[in-house]
Amino acid sequence: MPDKPEYLPRGRYFEEFQLGDTGVSGGRTITETDVVSFAALSGDWNQIHTDAEFAKGMPFGQRVAHGLLVLSIATGLFNQLGFIEGTILAFRDLTWKFSAPVFIGDTVHLVAEVTKLKALPRLGGGSVVLSAKVVNQRDEVVARGDWNALMVSKPAEETD
Repeated sequence: MPDKPEYLPRGRYFEEFQLGDTGVSGGRTITETDVVSFAALSGDWNQIHTDAEFAKGMPFGQRVAHGLLVLSIATGLFNQLGFIEGTILAFRDLTWKFSAPVFIGDTVHLVAEVTKLKALPRLGGGSVVLSAKVVNQRDEVVARGDWNALMVSKPAEETD
């Protein structure tokens, strides 16, 4: 049987991040399937998300995607940038604000910028704080916040 191929992470090691590094993801359209699947997964069947007739009588006049669904999609968009694939140890914390509704049919993308770096050698890496914002197809920021990710350090054999 052949040897299993060695896994080589695509993401960046802590030492490869610099203040001001930015990434912009591709777009992602929010679908009715997304909203219904998230409601089923989370148990949040609030009518503002799942009942079109009810939502017509609410201030936005239509169903609104769950805020946490939008945050979850944003983390997926960030992962697609390739910065953290195979090199993230953990998300340590986040602060997040929802500033505008996201509707079924809206297309969002993520803009992320490195704003703080702190080496944490005892944890095997360092803290990378990213200022992240989710932007819709009308160029409106619909959510924003800071994400603190613990990234692994570059292996010693690669630092020579």
